[in-house]
Amino acid sequence: MLFFQDLYDTVSRFFEAGGDVLWFIAAALIVMWTMIIERLWYFSYTYPKQARLLIAKWEARKDTTSWRAHRIRDAWISQMNEKLHSGLLLIKTVVAICPMIGLLGTVTGMVGVFEIMALSGTGNARLMAAGITQATIPTMAGMVAALSGLFISSRLEYSANVHAQELADHMPHH
Repeated sequence: MLFFQDLYDTVSRFFEAGGDVLWFIAAALIVMWTMIIERLWYFSYTYPKQARLLIAKWEARKDTTSWRAHRIRDAWISQMNEKLHSGLLLIKTVVAICPMIGLLGTVTGMVGVFEIMALSGTGNARLMAAGITQATIPTMAGMVAALSGLFISSRLEYSANVHAQELADHMPHH
């Protein structure tokens, strides 16, 4: 129980030091990782079942050589490709937005520093340091959030393309 209290205290201090913008970064991170986990689940469990059913459906067809059969095959592959790539654009968008939200935190933190300088002059280093901390933490958090999703989003896109090609290869048009 003490571990969770210490963790909560650490996270609370981090959010206090970084300002309100960190809540937006946290929300973006939750959305991004929820989508990533959903895609990983889809690729691991749902897609293989759907692909087997589609391949079996293709192999059960009597006609696999006519022009119409080829168009049906292409439509099925296209529909599956659509399912494979579903959500990937949202993940990539959130990855791209996270550093921008962090920069917004930098700007708001620096505005705070300039307000302190205007009110108390440049002599109060402690107040200025708090403002500079508030300016740098969101930038760091936004970059870390983006980096955490950048690699996995690229990997998910690669996997979607590979799965789509493998599906097409398993459904030959004789």
